[in-house]
Amino acid sequence: MRKRSLDALGLGWQPPRRVLLAAGVLAALLVLAGAVAWWTGRGQNNSASAPHTGSSASPKSTSAPVPVPPPGGSKVAGPPPIADPLAFARASAVMLWTFDARTTSRDDQLAGMHTWMTGETAYADWDSVQAQIPDPLLWSRLKDNAQHASATTSEAHFPSAFKQALAENPQAITEAYIYAVTIRGKTQLAWNGGGGGAEDRQITLAVQCRPGKDCRLVAVAPRVAP
Repeated sequence: MRKRSLDALGLGWQPPRRVLLAAGVLAALLVLAGAVAWWTGRGQNNSASAPHTGSSASPKSTSAPVPVPPPGGSKVAGPPPIADPLAFARASAVMLWTFDARTTSRDDQLAGMHTWMTGETAYADWDSVQAQIPDPLLWSRLKDNAQHASATTSEAHFPSAFKQALAENPQAITEAYIYAVTIRGKTQLAWNGGGGGAEDRQITLAVQCRPGKDCRLVAVAPRVAP
């Protein structure tokens, strides 16, 4: 798919070209709202193709393949029936931070993660989501060490610039219904020989919650938005 950079917003997050070409009034809103008012812009505009995580402003055509679910079903829990963006973002963060390399292959992990994605390909940034798990070599080493992790969340909120942009233009979100949410939490890690530890985590996600439908994951931001 053809993609374009959004470096001007200061996040390194690449939204669909439809967001960039049909900006209009919202483009000015994004400038006023500041560097992290990206998803309001995504919700307002709807006229081209999908996102990319590269930094070049030139159109690209590379895209990660869609994983195929394993025959017996994925070992990754599927998306819950949640229509609230904050609650769904928390569940998504737990999903992204949880793994068990003892029993789940990397391909199975990806296939399970993909079930959380929005089906609207003009917005879905699968590259940013699959980048959250280790590459195949590291995954094999995690399996050798029987490493696994569980996760909990402690808080979720809409980033301040997202709220400001939405307050200034409440209609901006009504095209795509994509919300930016920052989540904080903790992972518990364990591996062979009784090893283990805990790690504080935080992440900013884009989730789509259209009225009357369950939420779905859209993308992972390259940095955490306050």
